[in-house]
Amino acid sequence: MRAFMLCGLVFGMSVNATVAAELPEVSHEDFEQGAERWQATDAQAWEVLPGKDGQGYGNTKQSDYKPPHRSPLNIALLKDVIVGDFVLEADVRSTVKDYGHRSMCMFFGYQDSANFYYVHFGKQMDDHANQIFIVDDAPRTKISTKTTDGTPWDDAWHHVKIVRTVSDGAIAIYFDDMETPVMTAENKTFTWGQIGLGTFDDMGIWDNIQLRGTAVEKK
Repeated sequence: MRAFMLCGLVFGMSVNATVAAELPEVSHEDFEQGAERWQATDAQAWEVLPGKDGQGYGNTKQSDYKPPHRSPLNIALLKDVIVGDFVLEADVRSTVKDYGHRSMCMFFGYQDSANFYYVHFGKQMDDHANQIFIVDDAPRTKISTKTTDGTPWDDAWHHVKIVRTVSDGAIAIYFDDMETPVMTAENKTFTWGQIGLGTFDDMGIWDNIQLRGTAVEKK
């Protein structure tokens, strides 16, 4: 236990403090000018909506989208931005009635519809909820090395963050508390890709998106 805790402490200090401080800003999105920079799996399901500060962006219904493998349906990707190492922060509000798998998702390392990572912030944890996943030409597979019993969704706004370093494969996920990750994983399968926002099959709104990172060319 002591070794695990020490490892987690080192992980949190090195990734959160060092990477976040050094990476330059790549994009900042508040949706006050609309959502032209975002590409959704179903544009008819997404709208510019009242956000936390002014306007936000979210899905108001289930997307008419069938992924090639079992994976989230409602995805909006930031266009024309590919990153390696990155820190992604956002404000988010779930807009569905409370239930066990109430959730929101963030996407990264997105290369195409069959190859990407995502984090599922689920109300209750199980092998398919409240975990970090990889979609690698197959149905989503859990890769979390740490998670919690669940994400405490309510009708309020919450702040979320992903920190990713490709050299060691480290992934750290934060919810409200920006110092201690609620989920971690280590995986080097995808070392670059787009970032995105959305849900598996729920609805929610996003605002104040800040992406800091290392911009790279598509490989």
